[in-house]
Amino acid sequence: MTLLKCLMTASALALAAGAALADSEIAVKDAYARVSSAAARSGAIFMVIENHGTTDDRLVAAASDVSARTELHTHILGADGVMQMVAVKEGFPVPAHGTHILQRGADHVMLMGLTAPLVDGESVKLTLSFESGKTVELDVPVDSARTVAAPMDGQPMDGAMHSSH
Repeated sequence: MTLLKCLMTASALALAAGAALADSEIAVKDAYARVSSAAARSGAIFMVIENHGTTDDRLVAAASDVSARTELHTHILGADGVMQMVAVKEGFPVPAHGTHILQRGADHVMLMGLTAPLVDGESVKLTLSFESGKTVELDVPVDSARTVAAPMDGQPMDGAMHSSH
């Protein structure tokens, strides 16, 4: 192999390694989906998003083929003292070396107009899009019976993710 070929191969490998490293900056843990009943026309997805990078990022969109619309939502206290669910067009910040938690009664991914029932034990495909251009593809387990229990040391314990940009 010539020196030029060796240098080109080394450069290509270095670029590929850099891309893989960049992809690992965003991690998703403890993701799960739920519905209130088997006949529900909407559902929600909750998770912990971690940013291991040195730059702030922002979750700006979510997409899933199990619903007519997939939106980022939160709950706010209305003027009448009643909690209301609203879409968050600007998305959710995920600070460098920090986390953003999507949980019941707060920020979450909303699945509206379900195309089929969400069945416990099955998975939902979800794609998260970030302001940086990164995307994270998830297989989110459906667990409508899940209780809200604090994991040991306050950290989420499970989840699966694949990221790219």
